[in-house]
Amino acid sequence: MRIAPIEIGSIPALLYGEPAGKAFLYVHGKSASKESAAGFASLATARGYQVLSFDLPRHGDRMDDATPCDARDGSRDVRAVYDYLAGDYETTSLFACSLGAYFSLLAFRDVAFGRCLFLSPILDMERLIRNMMSWSGVTEDRLRESGEIATDFGETLSWDYYRYATAHPVDRWPSPTSILYGERDDITERPVLDEFASRFGCDVTVMQDGEHYFHTPEQLDYLTRWMTERLSQ
Repeated sequence: MRIAPIEIGSIPALLYGEPAGKAFLYVHGKSASKESAAGFASLATARGYQVLSFDLPRHGDRMDDATPCDARDGSRDVRAVYDYLAGDYETTSLFACSLGAYFSLLAFRDVAFGRCLFLSPILDMERLIRNMMSWSGVTEDRLRESGEIATDFGETLSWDYYRYATAHPVDRWPSPTSILYGERDDITERPVLDEFASRFGCDVTVMQDGEHYFHTPEQLDYLTRWMTERLSQ
């Protein structure tokens, strides 16, 4: 599989596959990188796609980036990469995972992709932040006064991020979307998934005993089969 390193402005990216008339934009999740697209790209390029992946702020080759990986800056970078990609193909589609899916929902509310594949998507950041505040015993007033509060489970609660998420709810999504969700996902609650899927007509597959992070051999095998089936449709 051909892999070409490129730069989109200051954003490092990888373009997988031979020149083609259709492409997938791949948006990775937290603690991943542009190289995380390799497995998906091997399947997609075999079916005539190119795949473009890139590093979100403070991920991959951008670990020392001054740009924060928050909703405002993350969604801006996602849109910048799409704008670079979109004009070169007859059809552009989207694969996004977890946090990358949330950034995509913000960036592409006015874009109709050929198809979208979401893995363990974060669909309601305001609710997730409220949940994390509850887990940490942090009130809204305390977060407002402190600005940022580190939690004992590795996340930092941010008042600015919370305000941005509250002001930018996901209220429009025009693209046909298939979602793979783990039954034991502890980040996106099942009612949130069900409401989103109902509102926007999404196809949902739930892996029994699956988690938010698909990482065991069984989960990865399930993911590969799901991606293969969706790419073949």
